[in-house]
This record gives sequence, structure tokens and C-alpha cells, in this order.
Amino acid sequence: MKPERLFVMLALASLLLSPTAQAAPTEQTEAAKSHGEKTDVEKTDTEKTDTEKTDTEKTDAEKMNFVFFLVDDLGWADLGCFGSKYYETPEIDKLCASGMKFTQGYAACPVCSPTRASIMTGRHPVRVDVTDWLPGMNTDRVKDAKFKHVHDRDDLAPEEVTIAEALKDGGYQTFFAGKWHLGDEGNWPTEQGFDINIGGHDRGSPPGGYYAPWKNPVLEAKEKDEYLTERLTEESVKFLKSRDEEKPFLLYLSYYNVHTPITPYKKHVEHFEEKAAREFDTPTPTVEEHDGVSRARQDNPEYASMIKAVDDSVGVLMETLKTLALEENTTVIFFSDNGGLCTTRSAGPTSNLPLRSGKGWLYEGGVREPMIVRAPGVTSPGSVCDVPVVSMDFFPTILELAGMPSQPELHADGKSLVPLLKQEESGDERAFYWHYPHYHGSTWTPGASIRKGDWKLIQFYHYGNQELYNLKNDPGEQEDLSKKNPLKARQLMQALDSWQKSMKAKMPEPVE
Repeated sequence: MKPERLFVMLALASLLLSPTAQAAPTEQTEAAKSHGEKTDVEKTDTEKTDTEKTDTEKTDAEKMNFVFFLVDDLGWADLGCFGSKYYETPEIDKLCASGMKFTQGYAACPVCSPTRASIMTGRHPVRVDVTDWLPGMNTDRVKDAKFKHVHDRDDLAPEEVTIAEALKDGGYQTFFAGKWHLGDEGNWPTEQGFDINIGGHDRGSPPGGYYAPWKNPVLEAKEKDEYLTERLTEESVKFLKSRDEEKPFLLYLSYYNVHTPITPYKKHVEHFEEKAAREFDTPTPTVEEHDGVSRARQDNPEYASMIKAVDDSVGVLMETLKTLALEENTTVIFFSDNGGLCTTRSAGPTSNLPLRSGKGWLYEGGVREPMIVRAPGVTSPGSVCDVPVVSMDFFPTILELAGMPSQPELHADGKSLVPLLKQEESGDERAFYWHYPHYHGSTWTPGASIRKGDWKLIQFYHYGNQELYNLKNDPGEQEDLSKKNPLKARQLMQALDSWQKSMKAKMPEPVE
């Protein structure tokens, strides 16, 4: 057993064995007595509703369950509830309306593996030494590279404690389906706390494509032309129906959609082709981005059909929760691992406007994600949170919602979002840091960034400059204020440098 997991179990035991504090009489208590009703203290466990019971009074079957939808490469503006007019996501929009929408939810990195590691551990990618997609792009493939390849780990270290392991120690069943991309065989989901792994392995893009016969080493196709997302959905439903009903669960559905290869979902692509023909009569506009080109309009039917496949899947899972009477004790989280692929040498398949650029870049389009949390008894339907949060926050949030003790020595870089979910606080001003010292196929070059309050600074090592933006006034990062406000730029540069040194971040070294 990992030493960190032993610590978690001892902490849990201490919590369960400690005496329950008796609350002082309240107006509600006195009112109950005056009407001849029992107070919460006087009620037996069987007489209390789930919301009246403390976490220690609930049976395992009554504890909060979790469904985590993680979409690959989905852009901030790719959902109807986040402003898209071309893509159609009625099921996800319905989920959003039933919970809390986060307008400034950040991924810890503009590419997949580091963000996935941050969700699993509650730790910054620099801290776990996974700062690029695995195995990354070697600098040898970059023309006129000015910096050497920065070597990071090729997996999530086995000794790291994941949210699945923490929940499993708390009596949870853990199920994983879809994209893993955090290590080779021997370090797949079942070695990192999941009881079941359907389709998770070392690759980021689906080997063999989205239609059978695919070449996934841990998921054999059942029939010709079977669609991968439908199969992952089917397996997730199967888990919900066959699980041990006496235990709470974590279902982590990590879609391969909408990662390349952009492949039309046959059930819906014709609809979006017809829609594009009706709505657009000019060529797709583009915007120059340093050495790359960004798509400036959402109009790709194949990409739209892939998003619709995810939406269909979310709808099936949400309906299954309702049918199985799990809707009111299951927290549902929806997130993406990085921005939509917008900027490449010839423009990507989606547009993240009004945000700038996309996957691979440290502009907002690369790190700001569509984020939704529906926590029964905690969130209010239709609520919106404008406070910036980050992917490391999921770990401590899930622990608190599960009634488990916080473990800050594990989720060192995350903060529980429960007070925000309850709308009990407006959020303290936090500093957020991104460290991406690698070259990327999106034409990104090594750099780093910091956001503090409304201010954001991006440092470009390859170009030897920095850019400063006020996100409150300029969320699209169009007006660089580094020359107009050199003091603020210098303050943020110093804070970023200090953080990098404290984290022992690996810095790019110039090519000799």
C-alpha cells in the first residue's frame, strides 16, 4: 500500500471514531419542540432524511456518488450553454441549467496529460513532473528551435495518490472508461485506484480511429462499425446497473471525442452539413496567431457531429441516473482537459472566440474550459460562478462532498469549491500559474503565464518578450498593456519567477 494511502485511511478512522459534537439549541430546534416534533438530535437514523444526516450517520449506499465527464479538446465556447450557435448540445445545456456553470474554470495546462494528472492528484503538473502530453514532441521536429527539449516524466508516478485511490479507501467503487494517457501498461487506471478500466491506455488519440475495427488494447469491438463513444457509454450504463448497490461510486467517463482524427459521427453529420449550407455563404474566416493560423468561426460539420455524440452520451447517462433513482445523490461534473484545437499552421477544426487561440497556447482559449457542477443539495439550479478556479480543485471538492477529510498533503495545489457551490463566499483572490516550456504542434513555443486578480501575464521564451492583459476589460486578450503598465508586468514576472523557483520547475535551455 502507498504510504500516502495509509495516511488517508488512518485519517478516516480517526474521523469515524471521534465523538460527534452536540450543537447548541437553535431557533429551529426550539420550534420543533414546541410543535411536538423531534429534533435532528432526537431522531433515529431511519427517521432522518438524507439531507438531515451527517456524513458519519449515512450508510455507504446513502453517500454522495460521483459521475465525472471529461471531454478531450472541447473548447470553452463549444457548448450551447457557453454561447455556441452552430454546435448543438441540448443534453449538456440541460445539465448546466440544473447545476452551477463556472465561467472561468481553468485547466492546469493547455494540453491533455498534465491537466489529467492535475485532476487525478490535485497537484500542479510541475509538482508531478508531467508538463507535456505524453510522450510529447521532441525539439528535433521543430524548425529553428531555440531551446532544447525539456524532459519530464513519461507517466503519472505510481506513488502519486489519485482521487480514485482516496475514494476507494473510503469505501467507493471506482470505474474508468475512455482516454487515460498517463502511462504505459503497468500504470493504467487499474494501477491507479480504479476497479474497472474500459478502454484506458497510454495513447491519447484513439488507435485505429473511432469506428470498429479499432485497435484499443483494452477494449475489443463487439461488431463492425461500432462507434467508440457509444460503446463507452454502453459500458458506463452497464456499470451503473450492475454495481454493488451497498457502496457509493465514482464513474469517470473520459471521452476520446473530440480529439483528432476529426471523424464524422454518421448519425448527425448530415444535419450539420445542411445547417452549415444554410447559415454560411462565405469561406471560413481565419486570424493570424504568431506563426500559426486560428479558425475564426464554428462551422465544421464533422467536428459538430463529434460534439453531438458526447451530448447524446451525457443524455443517456443522466437518464440512467434518473431511472435508477441516483439523480439526487450523485454529483455530476463536466469539464474539458484543454482548449479546443483552434490554432495550427492551417487553422484547427473549431473556434474559441471570443477567447484567443486554443489548445497548446497559454492564451485564454487554450486553458479556459466549459465547466459545470451539479451537486444535489449543494448547488442551485441555474446558478453561475464567475470566480476563477482550476482543475486541481476537483480533488478536495470531491473529498468534501463525499464527507471525507481534506488531505492537503495530497491535493497540495487544489482548493475545495464547496463554499462556491453553496454560494457561501465570493472567493479569495488566488494566483494561478501555467508552465508550458515545450514546443507544440499548434505552433506554440516555450513559455509560461500567471493570472492574479484581473491581470494576466504571458512570457514567451522563444520570442524573448512578455504580454500583459486585463481580463476583466479584455477577456479576448487583444490589447497588450506591458508597455503601458510596466510596473504591473514586472510584479507579475517576479511572482511567476518566484513560483517557478519554489516549485523547481524545469526551465528550457538554449540550443548551443
